[in-house]
Amino acid sequence: MLTFLARNKLIILYGTSLALLLFLVKWLELRFLIINHASEVYIGAIAVLFTALGIWLALKLTKPKIETVVVEKAIYIASTDFVLNENELTKIGLSKRELEVLQLIANGLSNQEIASRLYVSLNTVKTHSSKVLEKLDVKRRTQAIEKAKRLSLIP
Repeated sequence: MLTFLARNKLIILYGTSLALLLFLVKWLELRFLIINHASEVYIGAIAVLFTALGIWLALKLTKPKIETVVVEKAIYIASTDFVLNENELTKIGLSKRELEVLQLIANGLSNQEIASRLYVSLNTVKTHSSKVLEKLDVKRRTQAIEKAKRLSLIP
């Protein structure tokens, strides 16, 4: 090993000195670049910083906020042997035609389909539907169906 170093001493010395000079030149070049173009370097650094901040903020704002809500509700399961609750029917005051409209609503028919099935006008069906909702004290057809099933007015 010593003979290798002794033989190549001059080459190693030149190589080391060239490496140091190259390092010095690159360091001076970088320093010259930074000193002469300091404003561009700072503007570029700020641009990179704001770009990263913008990407982070966009990811935070566009991430959907998922909230899981568990709703527990009693479900009415109809039995096969349905008996009309006459007491509730008279208490609520539903007419036979309104009860018929309510049953057709529960079957999932639209107002137009109910009108054609009962051979009445669409306005008549709308009137009966609104009276049913009013008498059952609900706002939607689905609520009316649920309440009527609970009161044993429809199967």
